[in-house]
Amino acid sequence: MASDKSFIEFIVDQMGDAGLISYRKMFGEYAIYCDGKVVALVCDNRLFVKPSESGRSYIIDIIEAPPYPGAKLYFLIEDAFEDREWISGLIEITAKELPLPKPKGNKSKSYVS
Repeated sequence: MASDKSFIEFIVDQMGDAGLISYRKMFGEYAIYCDGKVVALVCDNRLFVKPSESGRSYIIDIIEAPPYPGAKLYFLIEDAFEDREWISGLIEITAKELPLPKPKGNKSKSYVS
């Protein structure tokens, strides 16, 4: 089941105090970005936050689950995303701990005939 756009918009709005929040549809689900870094995924209308040491300390009762089959474990946030201050705090500290994405290289290819 794909996630509802209204759900992703609600989640993104809730995270608004963490920084510049955006989202992108990927393979029928969504990636959530904070200041250009992927910090979370929304799959089947469930929020999965990338694991970090700061996030682990911030969350009291951690539930870990893969967002899709074969994926690494993420923090599954079940209802706490309804607390705007709490979820913004988690996303902010997660983004601070994650590295910036690697710049995309030049995609020009040389062909040998």
